[in-house]
Amino acid sequence: MAGSPTDLRFVRNLGIVAHIDAGKTTTSEHVLFYAGAIHRLGAVDSGNTTTDYDPEEQQRGITIYSACIPLKWKGSTLNLIDTPGHVDFTAEVERSLRVLDGCVVVFDAQKGVEAQSETVWRQAEKYQVPRLIFINKMDVIGADFDGTLDDIIERLETRPVPVVIPLGSGSIKDSNRPFEAVIDIIEQKVHRFNPSDWGKTFTTEEIPEDMLPEVHRWRTNLFDVLTENDPHDLITSLVLEGAAVPVEKIQKLLRQQTIARLIQPLFCGSGREHIGIQPLMDGMLHYLPCPLDRPPVVGINPKKNDKPEIRKPDAKEPFCGLVFKVVADSHGELSFLRIYSGTVKVGGRVLNQGKETRETIGKMFHTEADPSQRTELDEGRAGDIVAIVGLKDSSTGDTLCDSQHPILLEKIQFAQAVVSRSVEPEFSADKDKLADVLALLRREDPTFIVSLEKETGQTLMSGMGMLHLEIKQHRMERDFRLKIRVGKPRVSYRETIANKVKVIGECDRLAGGTTIFAKIVVSFTPLELEEEAPPEVEEQSTKAAKGKNKGAKPSVVDKYGVQVINKVRHDTVPANFVESAMDGLRSSLQSGEMGYPVMKVEAVLESIQWDPAQSNEVAMQVAAADAVRKAFADNIVLLEPVMKLEVNVPEEHLGSVTADLNGRRAEIQDIIVRGKNRVVEAILPMAKLFDYADRVRSITQGRASSTMEPRAYAPAAPEVLKNLLNPSY
Repeated sequence: MAGSPTDLRFVRNLGIVAHIDAGKTTTSEHVLFYAGAIHRLGAVDSGNTTTDYDPEEQQRGITIYSACIPLKWKGSTLNLIDTPGHVDFTAEVERSLRVLDGCVVVFDAQKGVEAQSETVWRQAEKYQVPRLIFINKMDVIGADFDGTLDDIIERLETRPVPVVIPLGSGSIKDSNRPFEAVIDIIEQKVHRFNPSDWGKTFTTEEIPEDMLPEVHRWRTNLFDVLTENDPHDLITSLVLEGAAVPVEKIQKLLRQQTIARLIQPLFCGSGREHIGIQPLMDGMLHYLPCPLDRPPVVGINPKKNDKPEIRKPDAKEPFCGLVFKVVADSHGELSFLRIYSGTVKVGGRVLNQGKETRETIGKMFHTEADPSQRTELDEGRAGDIVAIVGLKDSSTGDTLCDSQHPILLEKIQFAQAVVSRSVEPEFSADKDKLADVLALLRREDPTFIVSLEKETGQTLMSGMGMLHLEIKQHRMERDFRLKIRVGKPRVSYRETIANKVKVIGECDRLAGGTTIFAKIVVSFTPLELEEEAPPEVEEQSTKAAKGKNKGAKPSVVDKYGVQVINKVRHDTVPANFVESAMDGLRSSLQSGEMGYPVMKVEAVLESIQWDPAQSNEVAMQVAAADAVRKAFADNIVLLEPVMKLEVNVPEEHLGSVTADLNGRRAEIQDIIVRGKNRVVEAILPMAKLFDYADRVRSITQGRASSTMEPRAYAPAAPEVLKNLLNPSY
């Protein structure tokens, strides 16, 4: 039964995620081709894929920007998002998973679970997104279906359930039976794809006799897993009786358990050889949820004391949506919106609840991979993903809603930037233009940070890695026609305090011919550093201080984990003095003794001494600044970003790689055997990794590959602090 465009049972909002070079974009390209959304099959190596539309993507052969494409498959609408695999662009994956109902995770059959595979899996788990698994590249030398499956189970601690297995493995060069087709465990048939039309047509055959025991093994495994959670006895009795089990019942139970995130149906194939993609597409419809299968979205109503609010995926509910991506160019901005409930129309006025501003919906579109290719819409409905032109104040993570029914959804959290470079225009006349472009790129990408260095007056741009900043530089030069100069890369350090201290901040000075006075007592406590890189989030009120001190302002957690808590009652000290002292603490804790952002410090305002004649707001702020200065005096800890590095290296070069890592202050965590290669997992400072990609290629004659991701901020070695304090050291 074909569904109408507004029938949410026939809508799938899904993404394709993976480690870089696992074949994610090639898989997406085949999905588009088989669905008829494109009429020519592009190739990553040729730089002509549909989803990688940006010149930088085509040149580098990687995905940088997530692309959203609506397409039709067997009477249903798939809103497909292809996401980057490179860790520098993990924000694209993060914000896509935040609004998706399901996703496909692609793994390389030769390399198994890689570093970014673990990252995207954790991200999907955080947002409770049901998943399918696709083991790609079954045709390459060393492809290992069973080994990859075991790797997924062990490293991701999850429960994949093969519903499709390979017929053959590897290439003609290294296998007696090279990969040639896939076997459907549920239908118990072989699907053989026609290479002459890029796999668009296929034949269904009987299973070869020598493969029957293997099929029986996997079918038994499937039933063993499914019957563990079969509360309505869809198949359990039939399995126990040895009776035939209808395909529809198996698929129904698989769907239920996939949506409940108990299992992940597993498929396999080869994008390069055009094998196994259509069964995966069918699996998207059979097993991934529609918007109706997902829990109602939950937010708060700020106008009713943060009372919880829910919105069901229904066009009749009040409108509610989340801006999850902004695309900026020289002609304006395109904001991508996931509509969770209600209907929004072109020309309508909506509320940006977080910023308490009104927005007008100028134009609305469904986009292709390239945002410049658009289909104009009159309205958007619950369950849809649309692009909007005309939003002036809204940025990534903002909630748009019906002004009569306000709701604020949880914001998207992003990792912190770890590397910085100075940037300046080649011509002074372009200074204002550069500032405007940087602001535009900042709105587009929450992990791209722009700041001013106080000592030198230089503008710094910070990001997730060297490639991230390089892409931004090229965009400024290519898209905005700016001529710029960039400085050498530098690490984004942070500061915290070593020990808990209680200090007295004082102000007793002449100002404008009169003496001003204030004295405050503040306790400062270092907070524990997370194992993972701390999220960079907008300021948000915490519940901790609410209700404890009547009239007291609650604590605030800033993007670096700095908490400022008030324990002074407003009935003992004028409210404006308390507010000024709190504001002074927040302001002074933005940067430490060395000028780097302060991280993971709790400041508690214990008491205030004031004088009716000599105290004012300025005195309170001066006393707060004095308290922060005293807390950091001889009590500073410099924090540096620490990265998780994974190096895939042939065994004969293992010694050279580990020796080089030891010279970089690396802590080698593990060395894993993967076929003829070894995978070295290590933790080391970002400062030691700027030249690593070139160095590891050099010492292994180009045979090693490496990936890294932010892991945490950790205390820097003493010599790092000495070097920063005395560059000639």
